[in-house]
Amino acid sequence: MKQKINRRNFIQTAGIAALATASVNTMATNPEPKIPAKKTALKVGLMTYTLGKDWDVDTIIKNCTETKFMHVELRTTHKHGVEVTLSKNQRAEIKKKFADSAIENISLASAFRYHYTDKKLVKENIEGTKEYLQLAADVGAIGIRVFPNAFPEGVSHEQTMEQIGKALAEVGVVGNNLGVDPRVCVHGKGTNRVSVIKKIIDYSESPYVYVNWNCDHNDVEEGGLVKNFNLVKDRIKGVHMHDLFDEAYPYRQFFELLRKSDASIYCNAEIKKSCEPITLMKYYRALFLAYQNEI
Repeated sequence: MKQKINRRNFIQTAGIAALATASVNTMATNPEPKIPAKKTALKVGLMTYTLGKDWDVDTIIKNCTETKFMHVELRTTHKHGVEVTLSKNQRAEIKKKFADSAIENISLASAFRYHYTDKKLVKENIEGTKEYLQLAADVGAIGIRVFPNAFPEGVSHEQTMEQIGKALAEVGVVGNNLGVDPRVCVHGKGTNRVSVIKKIIDYSESPYVYVNWNCDHNDVEEGGLVKNFNLVKDRIKGVHMHDLFDEAYPYRQFFELLRKSDASIYCNAEIKKSCEPITLMKYYRALFLAYQNEI
């Protein structure tokens, strides 16, 4: 049965249609605001160079668990004793202790360096690094730290950078086969500049050589932090942080750059010893998160 259309029905129908059209147009021009995806916060770790130097493995695990530090970089020669002299069973025990803990991953920090003018010394450091990479694999470490570590007198900088790069290429192949990243630190006399590390990596001609960013004041020179960061951002596998209260270093900006590039990288606190280490670590982590606007 057809509905009789009178003037009142026509006006009501036209009005509803106009309202619907207006609503659609409004939604098209003013879409529902999207909630931005929350970025993943960087994770704090501990580099045991000073704080943690006198702790054994059990103490490291206990203290890092209590303070919610998610990664540990174990420095060679320190009390925890994670060294190449460990037996196969001892290495397995270390691996299990960390695997059973709340700590997500560990890395190792060596003192191997490849800048020497004595070729025998360079070779010894290369072979020592290979042994250390095997240790890292055996204890479940994801990477190791190595050094450049200086520009010797009487040798051109280019020659030294090429020598370091070629040495890194050799250990990089071994590391890749073992699943462990060799990370050259932005460190040393004259070699503590990102531009130098970039040249060393270029000389290596290896995809298996990575960078340990060191939060050095030189990072803001030679074009600034962003320029330097972009030189090696695809190679950064580890970070050493120092005093977060140091206003001369742009930590907030650096963390933002790192989060956009690769938020899975652990940032390790290389800080002085304290008579209250737990309190210090808790405050340090809080400031680290505050710089990222996470608390």
